[in-house]
Amino acid sequence: MCYIIALAPQVMAQDLEEEIPSTFTLYFENDTFFGTDYLYTNGVKLSWTSPDLDGRKDNNHLDSWAYELCGLLPFVGEVEFKRSTSLSIGQNMYTPEDTVSTELRVDDRPYAGIAYLEMGLYGKSNRLMNSWELLLGMVGPHSYAEDTQKFIHELRAEEVPQGWGHQLQDEPIINIFFSQRGKLFEGEVGDGLGVSFIPNWGAGFGNLFIGAHAGAQILFGWNLPGDFGTSLIRPGSSTNVSRSEQVSPIAKSIPKLGVYIFCGVDGSYVLRNLILDGNTFQSSHSVEKEPLTGTAMVGLGFTWYRYKLSFAQVDRSKEFKGQNYRNEYGSITLSFVY
Repeated sequence: MCYIIALAPQVMAQDLEEEIPSTFTLYFENDTFFGTDYLYTNGVKLSWTSPDLDGRKDNNHLDSWAYELCGLLPFVGEVEFKRSTSLSIGQNMYTPEDTVSTELRVDDRPYAGIAYLEMGLYGKSNRLMNSWELLLGMVGPHSYAEDTQKFIHELRAEEVPQGWGHQLQDEPIINIFFSQRGKLFEGEVGDGLGVSFIPNWGAGFGNLFIGAHAGAQILFGWNLPGDFGTSLIRPGSSTNVSRSEQVSPIAKSIPKLGVYIFCGVDGSYVLRNLILDGNTFQSSHSVEKEPLTGTAMVGLGFTWYRYKLSFAQVDRSKEFKGQNYRNEYGSITLSFVY
């Protein structure tokens, strides 16, 4: 079971009337929230999401270029869609259960790190959001995941993992992801109280990940936010996309505060996962992955002006043969709309 607490601040009505906002979002995920230090053990991501590009398409900067590129791609360039773009930088790290041993544990997952840049292009309406995302990065020592983990452990006077000498080798990565989120149902059940059902699906192709996923979230509360649910650090999953409607139509107004609960499930079919299958073009440690995986989440959210803060507990099913425990970790998200 996964437990997510999201605190999602909103923009005041007068701000939305004057301008369509941009958004900065900082994601932090770590398993030490729940007393573990293995599997997917840490992730950090910083994202900037542009305003809607329709009013900025005639300048000579990134906005104009991104607007034109959206028009060339399927599913995001429809005339009824608002278009936007995002830029992200991030790092993920993965370790086996036994981080004390210096020996290679062939039955445990490989040490691995990813450092990446990501660009997203979005087409969205009040009910639907389609996105294409391009991820460029590096797996291996030059992801600097080993340096990051050792520095943090030394800073906290904790035991330093000893097996990074067996990590995956350097390999440039390129991956393309498509995803769609839609509000299949949105209704009012009381004075300002509402419920929203948001299914999603997506697919990815590249040397990092080949596969597809599908899932859904349900939100219930007072003054529901107008976005497309809560995202974790995962390619193709961003929902912090600026749009002119920052609150659900069933809310009475753009409020200072909103409170809601939500839950979600997601299942994936994986043909390739470089982090488990090992390097593409050279020999490396690998394990036999589980082709079907699942993630569950449930949580509580708050909205307050321009800020978004979230805490999450995530429970992910076993990802490879011989894995002893499910992967459980915490997630914190902080967003600022300006």
